[in-house]
Amino acid sequence: MFKAPRGMKDILPAEQHYWKYVCDEATQISRLYGYERIDTPALEYTGLFLRSVGEETDIVEKQMYTFEDRGGDSVTLRPEGTAPVCRAYIEHGLHNLPQPIRLCYFGSIFRYERPQAGRLRQHQQFGCEAIGSADPLLDAEMVDMAWRLCTLLGLKDLTVQLNSIGCQVCRSRYVQQLRTYYSSYADLPCPDCRKRLQHNPLRLLDCKNPPCQEIAIKAPRIWESLCDECRRHFDSLKDYLARLQIPYELNPHLVRGLDYYNRTVFEIQAMDTGGQNALGGGGRYDGLIELLGGKPAPAVGFAMGIERIILNLQKQSMQPPARNTARVFLAYVGEDAKRAALTLADDLRQAEIGVVVAVDGRSLKAQLKQANSLGLPQAVIIGQDEIQSRSVTVRDMARGEQASIPAEQLVSQLKAQSASGGIAGTNSTYGTGS
Repeated sequence: MFKAPRGMKDILPAEQHYWKYVCDEATQISRLYGYERIDTPALEYTGLFLRSVGEETDIVEKQMYTFEDRGGDSVTLRPEGTAPVCRAYIEHGLHNLPQPIRLCYFGSIFRYERPQAGRLRQHQQFGCEAIGSADPLLDAEMVDMAWRLCTLLGLKDLTVQLNSIGCQVCRSRYVQQLRTYYSSYADLPCPDCRKRLQHNPLRLLDCKNPPCQEIAIKAPRIWESLCDECRRHFDSLKDYLARLQIPYELNPHLVRGLDYYNRTVFEIQAMDTGGQNALGGGGRYDGLIELLGGKPAPAVGFAMGIERIILNLQKQSMQPPARNTARVFLAYVGEDAKRAALTLADDLRQAEIGVVVAVDGRSLKAQLKQANSLGLPQAVIIGQDEIQSRSVTVRDMARGEQASIPAEQLVSQLKAQSASGGIAGTNSTYGTGS
């Protein structure tokens, strides 16, 4: 029997209301802040990620799904969302539009890593990117959007972790200090950190290995090495967040795992969710557009894992609002009524009223039982009597009440019920078998 590949999962109908809830709220947030949607391919040329993410990162070294296509080109399933957006920004001349340009996206992300709760090899992200300005107000806007999304969804016990990793100049000075500090630890506890010391020292600070964390606690703070311009940028960001009343914690060990970041980095974290507590995060990447061959364009962005958000909604027993795609179950008795039901269902759908039509010639009792199991509030019943009188019987499934109304009044009657909550018409004794 075939199964989904390890680390990938089906999103079943019973889970879709969570997905719709999160994606609808994310879409509304992006509109409130003036972000327009962009969709990029799931497959990109591998060189895009080698140049942007960094060849010494865990993503490139261990996690990318890379293969040669039939044309002999090396291609990679998208392991993160920012680089493809930047590629599209350059390729389509978006720098010619008024800057900064604000973009948002939804998309699948692919990383070959050990599957855990809320971290899959294929997962979904919602992300936002603002390209074309170095103003720290945009950094604050990104934090604000991510924070507002989480709070609007009803998530509690959250924290904003905030840091600045400086620019290329002041960060290079800090890296030397790190190397000096770690030189006294000749035998680092984990092989990854021994390699990071040589190729990517900043990543030493966010290693999740407890012995490595103990060493990192006493490491020099990057804030002490920031140049004047980076310090002013960071101070302005903190001031803006205070004005927005967004609580944050300074975290000197937060560096994020991508080489293109500079200055601001942040994460939205949930309490008590084990190792996978980051709901999302991001930061500034002022040099990435130029690195990819475009004109210099400072930028900042964030991405949030939808599975992580849903996992935390479930852990906090948060139920999304009920949103059934259909309102009416259409039941019938006899072949003539079945044909009439098909035509009536089309009329209702033309009026944007969702309908589920019974199939397989079941008894009326079985049809109404199915309506109950689907959670539909109303059933419309057609039999031979209804065909002859050009009427329908409308049954309130919760109350067990039903009434007969002229067929041409059904659409207006159903729409009116949304406001009144009742069934208007003549009481019917139509046999339901219930």
